[in-house]
Amino acid sequence: MKVENVVCPFCGCLCDDVIVYVEDGAIKGVEKACSIGRSLFLKHREDLSLPSIDGRETSIDEAINEAVNILRDKKHVLIYGLSSTSIEAQRKALELADLIGASIDQTTSICHGPTSLAIHQTGIPTCTLGEVKNRADVVVFWGSNPLEAHQRHYERYSLIPKGMFVTEGRRGRKLVVVDVRPTPSSRAADIFIQVRPGEDYEVLNALRYMLKGGKLDGEVGGVKVETLKSLLDIMLSAKYGVIFIGMGLTMTRGKYHNVEAALSLAIELNSHTRWSVVAMRGHYNVSGAGMVLLWQTGFPMAVNFSLGYPRYSPGEYSAVDLLRRKEVDAVLVIASDPVANFPREAVRNLLSLPIIAIDPKRSLTTMVAKVVIPTAKVGIETEGTAYRMDGVPIRVKKILNSIYPSDEEVLDRIIAKIKGEERNA
Repeated sequence: MKVENVVCPFCGCLCDDVIVYVEDGAIKGVEKACSIGRSLFLKHREDLSLPSIDGRETSIDEAINEAVNILRDKKHVLIYGLSSTSIEAQRKALELADLIGASIDQTTSICHGPTSLAIHQTGIPTCTLGEVKNRADVVVFWGSNPLEAHQRHYERYSLIPKGMFVTEGRRGRKLVVVDVRPTPSSRAADIFIQVRPGEDYEVLNALRYMLKGGKLDGEVGGVKVETLKSLLDIMLSAKYGVIFIGMGLTMTRGKYHNVEAALSLAIELNSHTRWSVVAMRGHYNVSGAGMVLLWQTGFPMAVNFSLGYPRYSPGEYSAVDLLRRKEVDAVLVIASDPVANFPREAVRNLLSLPIIAIDPKRSLTTMVAKVVIPTAKVGIETEGTAYRMDGVPIRVKKILNSIYPSDEEVLDRIIAKIKGEERNA
């Protein structure tokens, strides 16, 4: 069976033109996906997690019951993850956090959290990837390497496709890559600007200064002023320009100040021509996690419900900080792997707590979790909604059956049991 227009649930591109071939209940072939997407579909039944309690294999019902017992017994639970599951499951996770007075945080806090903080300060002139495809004649990737992290970005949205107003495709666009080292993405660029590590803030503000008529000599951040002047001339000559910002800005010295400078540069360029900024989001629905939290609480991450209403404080209610200060007594991890990604001190304290892991795949976190609840993979074994990196909602398909429930169904059962609306299985 040939299934067309499948959405790839890997990265924030959410490519929706993938073709999947299914035979005898298994995926036999994939077309149009990148190498990572093909692997995701073809190997989706490898390294699956199993329902377990304290490392002992059990049933889904018993695992859910044990998770409920832990959540009922603890005073301050941390709910973390959410970036690789559906909007529907994210809403249930937030409902659970409100019900038990937990803190809830998502993976944004360790990747594009500084982007959210910068947007609080400056706002953001942004656009959809469709507008990039149709209008952008100058594209800047700053601190990002799409050819390795978002492999079809050049192909589908930012460089190669022929658009409504950029009819020549690649020949009609100018590509600039700014990074601390050469990458596969920079080798495809018309202009590569290598910044000294940790000095993006200085370079961005130098561009802003020159835009306002300021004079500079020598070099800034390892970049010759003449090169920066040439970049500024390209930006000013653009009919429609877009800056894609990556973790090379958010997770280096300066953090949200770097992003503030990039946003401010785009805002000031809009006095001369048209510029937008889009964050290069990693996991396929990390944007959705922020959207759900914003809808329901007004805040994008690091939210605490211990007083019965949402409070927001990055650095206080962020997952890493709560674990580092030993301020939680249990952790519910949904579609994430903090043991593999958190700093050592946070992981050491996490390992001393009862962990409930809801995830279709084995990971370092499921290997050490007290309770593991396997679920159907969103976009392959269950449908749902996800937000692309540009904030566009996309419905993902179900193409195979699963013996396990979805993340949404598991969380719904946990909520019902805590409320006393469902009998123990």
